[in-house]
Amino acid sequence: MTSFDITGTSEPWVVFVPQGVAEVHRQLSRLEATGGRVCHFDSRDLMTEQGIYRSFAEALQFPGYFGRNWDAMVDCLDDLCGAVTGGVGVVGIIHDADRLLEAEHFPLFVSVLCQGADRANSAVDLDGFPLDRPAIAEHFVLEFREFDREKVARRVGQPDLTVTTGDGFVAAALNPEEWH
Repeated sequence: MTSFDITGTSEPWVVFVPQGVAEVHRQLSRLEATGGRVCHFDSRDLMTEQGIYRSFAEALQFPGYFGRNWDAMVDCLDDLCGAVTGGVGVVGIIHDADRLLEAEHFPLFVSVLCQGADRANSAVDLDGFPLDRPAIAEHFVLEFREFDREKVARRVGQPDLTVTTGDGFVAAALNPEEWH
C-alpha cells in the first residue's frame, strides 16, 4: 500500500489516510522504538487558526516568543528541539481530519505543515549552508473517518504543493519549482 515513509527525512511531509491504516501504525511504532515522538491532535482543536497555534504550541513545546502566525509556525516547526523529537523525529497525527477538510484555512495549514517539515528534514538552510543540527524526521498524518482520496487531493492541490495519490492515501510535499 505505501510509498511513503514517515520515519525518515524524505518526502512526503504530509500524508492523508483513512483512520486505522496498519502501515501507518507500524511506522509510528518503529519511530517510537528508535526514540522518536508521536504527538496527537484532535481536529476539533484545529478549526480556527488560533486553535491551531495554541494546539501546536502546546503539543510541540513552541518557545514562549512564538508569534502565533503562519510564518512563526513554520519557523517553530523547523526548530523543534530534541525534547520534542527525541533527537530522532516527530510525527503529528491529526485525528478525525474530516472536520478540517472544508475549513477555509485548510489548504494554507497543509502548506505550512509542508514548509516546516521540509526545513526540519533538511541539514542545510534555505541558502544551502549546513545547519548546526542534523536533519530531523518530521511528518504529519491526517486520519479521516470517511476517506475520499479524490476529494482530499482536490482540496490539498495548490501551486506550491506537489500532491500524489496512491492506493489508499494522498501525500503532499513542497513543489520544488515554487520553493527551491
